[in-house]
Amino acid sequence: MPFLVKICGLMTPDAVDAALSAGADMVGFVFFPPSPRNLGAEAARTLAARVKGRALKAALSVDASDDFLAASIEALKPDLLQLHGQETPDRVVVVRARFGIPVMKALPIETRADLPPIRLYDKVAERLLFDARAPREATRPGGLGKTFDWHVLENLDLPVPFMLSGGLDANNVAEAIRVTRAPSVDVSSGVERSPGVKDPEKIHAFVRAARQAAASLSAKKLVSNA
Repeated sequence: MPFLVKICGLMTPDAVDAALSAGADMVGFVFFPPSPRNLGAEAARTLAARVKGRALKAALSVDASDDFLAASIEALKPDLLQLHGQETPDRVVVVRARFGIPVMKALPIETRADLPPIRLYDKVAERLLFDARAPREATRPGGLGKTFDWHVLENLDLPVPFMLSGGLDANNVAEAIRVTRAPSVDVSSGVERSPGVKDPEKIHAFVRAARQAAASLSAKKLVSNA
């Protein structure tokens, strides 16, 4: 399975262009009003048209109703639904059945005590995303620039691919990949000048660092298997 890089929280044509020119495999759009990266339907339509099949599109929502999901799907035409709230496994099943779109379920990670719930979701979602657990006072569950102890995910064996998120940037993504062996990575605040404002240079630097780290890891696997 190819290594994937996702740039999330895109809000402007320039940000989308930067992610695409950098070679991102997936671009994420936020449909969650409390977030500084929240998109309206018209903006989503404009940005979706700009992607033009050059990358997969993910629609991020948080504990959204069916009607809300339907509106975001109509606007973005996503390839993947990213459920980033407290959606239960049963809710994941319902969303997949109703909309017929693959689901990536985000799960908060802080300590090894957060690992058992993974087994409830790895049977119902096409992908999992591991993000740093948000502080109790936070108004949103992600995009906070917060990391977690990546060693918690060492030697994780899952039946579905996972994506690593939470405070990643061009300076730490190589170490994160080395420790977790993540097959894909996701970044939002780590490529921004300020909340919601993406920096093209940071986007390019992140994608470049992630690709180099993944290539290095793959080369080491080939040597060890030789």
